[in-house]
Order: sequence, then C-alpha cells, then structure tokens
Amino acid sequence: MEIIDWDVFQLPSRTQFLRIETDTGLVGWGEPLIEGRARATAAAVEELMDGYLDGADPLPIRDHWEAMYRQSFSRGGPLLMGAISGIDMALWDIKGKYYDAPVYELLGGKVRDRIRLYHHVGGETLEQLRESTESALERGFVAVKTSPTNRTRRLGTPATIERASERLAAIREVAGPEVDIGLDFHGRVSRALAPRLAAALEEYDPMFYEEVVTPEHNDVLPEVATHTTVPIATGERLYSRWDFKRVFEAGIVDVIQPDVAHCGGITEMRCIADMAEAYDIAVVPHCAIGPVALASCLHVDAQAYTAVLQEQTLLSEGRRDMLDYLNDTSIFDVSDGGFVDLPAGPGLGLDIDEATVRERAESKPRLLPTWRHEDGSVAEW
Repeated sequence: MEIIDWDVFQLPSRTQFLRIETDTGLVGWGEPLIEGRARATAAAVEELMDGYLDGADPLPIRDHWEAMYRQSFSRGGPLLMGAISGIDMALWDIKGKYYDAPVYELLGGKVRDRIRLYHHVGGETLEQLRESTESALERGFVAVKTSPTNRTRRLGTPATIERASERLAAIREVAGPEVDIGLDFHGRVSRALAPRLAAALEEYDPMFYEEVVTPEHNDVLPEVATHTTVPIATGERLYSRWDFKRVFEAGIVDVIQPDVAHCGGITEMRCIADMAEAYDIAVVPHCAIGPVALASCLHVDAQAYTAVLQEQTLLSEGRRDMLDYLNDTSIFDVSDGGFVDLPAGPGLGLDIDEATVRERAESKPRLLPTWRHEDGSVAEW
C-alpha cells in the first residue's frame, strides 16, 4: 500500500482538513491547523507530504513521525507541529481502516468506555451568561468553561476583579455545586494581576485556572499557585513532549491540555499523556476546532488513564456547521452527565461528507481578530 494523492481544504469556521489517499482506495482524514495561520500550515503540510510521504507506505506511522520531526534539523514550533499533527491523524485513520479497528485498539486498547465533554458558555451580559449556562445544562453537560476576563490592563483595576467575580458568580448561581466550571484566562493576565485574580475567584470553587499567563511566562505559575488551591492548567500552546517535559519537571501544573492539532497528532499526544500519568497530572485535551481533531482526541482519551475531560466547541451555537462535514453525527451524541461514547468505527470512526468538504473549501483563509487596548496597543486575544 502506498500514498498516491493528498489535498488540503481550507474551510469556514476556522479550520482545514487534510485528505490522504492510498492506492488501495483507503482514505485518511486529518485536521492540520494553527488558528489564524491556515495557509502557512498548509504550506508546511505540502513540504512534508512531498518530502517524506509521496509514494510511501502509510502504515509505519512512528517512523514517518520521526522523519518529519527530526530531518528538518530546525524542529518544533507551531507550524511544523501543526502540519505533522494533521498528517499523523490521517495516517492513523488509514491504519485503523486497514486493520478494521478503532485507532485506540491499535494504541493498546481502551481503559474507559466514554469520556465527559465540557461546554463553553459566554455572553456580553450576566443575563446572557446565565442563559448560556442554562442551555448547556439542558443539553446534558455537567462541566462548562468560560473566560472571566476580556482585554485586561497589565496591573488591572478593582473593576477587573469585580467583573470577573460577577461572571463566575452568575454561572455558579445557575449551575449549583454539582457542575464543574473551568476558567480560561487565555493568557490575558499579567504576572502582577494573576495572583490577585486567583485569590479572589477561589470562593466560587472553579475546576481549574487555564492559561493564567502566556506560555512564555509559565515560570510565574508556581507563584500563582501559592495564592490559591484551585488546580492550575496549561498546555494548548505547547508543541511537543519536550515542551511539556519542562512543565512536568518544574511541578507547576495540575492539569495539562495538549491540543492534538498542535502538539504532533495522536502519536505525540499519547506520549504526552503517558508522561502526565507518571507525574500524577490530569489530562484535559484542548480542542477548539473541528470533528477530525475531536475524534482524534477521543482515541487518545480512550487509553490515557489520567484523562478526565475533553474540550469541544463544535456542539456550540455558531459552530455546529462543522457537523455538516459528517454523514453521521451520532459519534458526538452527548448523554446525561455530558458523556460521549468512544468511536466504534474503524480508524477515527468518522464518515466524512467529502462532497460538502469540497463544496465549502475556500481559497482565502480566515484570520483571528486583532484586539487592542484603549490606548491602541495590541492586546492578548
């Protein structure tokens, strides 16, 4: 069996798919994307496919991974790892179909039958935030996440802390004590403000504080942790097991959030999850794009012992058009308790509607918004 063709499809809703075809007719799908850099990621995919995989046997995935990672000499970083991630997903999809088995069976088998999803809630006003939370609970979710801050001044103000507290209080009022609430700061908070926010919001018993600071400043997290007992989480902007190695060894987090579309695909995320288990750290994979990435996460969740939750956004209002790329959406049906069953079909378990993918493909990628502070300087998005 050998690879004979491949295509990248830039799609609406801030994602893109990779299709790899073999001479046996088996097709694998991946989702290579660094958000806001779709075209650059696609160019990296082209170089890797032409350089290493054109005409190759798709089955020795680990060898292909090492070649793509190591033979470029300059390695790691978002673009290279984003491209490797999408290719890796597609190769696993092919391999699972070849052996007529779900990917997690090829990884050693499952340790669970289902995994809990969490749902994003939000709104400009407190009333909108309450309504969003009520909607999530009505759909069966018992874990939600929100961003307590928007554009944030470096030193903050009393109003900054007050607004964040009001938002969290509104969610807790609706959700009650049985629902987990994750807080994603999106790296918008400075070193000076992070400890104050961490201490102020603890009374609402959040599930975790995510990306309180940007990854460049992860050395600040131990200081933040001294001001709170809430678990500290990070990882969506770390791009390999070597990036996570520094985090593990520093003992600075309780939860890691690798992104299968950023960190090197299924092959690498499995390695990262195994490392996390050795440090007794929970795994809550980040996934803010489409169905191929989410299905890939589920296969790692299936065999990662310390996986406790899975992020998703494609079931959110305004993002459900991503489900149009599937002929059968039942793979992501949510049951009471917010659980989704593990994929049962071969490969990733997805039935991609290729006609819709081709119909909606765009030539111009969509960029992320540029946020600015009131003085005109660029703000963390």
